[in-house]
Amino acid sequence: MEKKKANSVTGHVVSTKMNKTVTVEVVRSVKHPRFGKFVKKKCKFKAHDEKNQAELGDKVLICETRPISKTKCWRMAKILVKAKEVGVAEEVL
Repeated sequence: MEKKKANSVTGHVVSTKMNKTVTVEVVRSVKHPRFGKFVKKKCKFKAHDEKNQAELGDKVLICETRPISKTKCWRMAKILVKAKEVGVAEEVL
């Protein structure tokens, strides 16, 4: 049997209040089935951040993993863009 490749998505960090956990909001565009207009859908995922590196507003890549706790089954793979470099921290909130 072949091993299934883990899903990975990119999103912005919206909360870092928990220890070793970040909340990541992922926005995607989906075409409405009836009207054909593109609609933005938002999902929030709790991701494991072992070294507490991520900050509010960072753009991060998260990968699916085994369940770490009741609500965490994603881990932060890497930080793509730091918020302080771009000045995005105020825009996310």
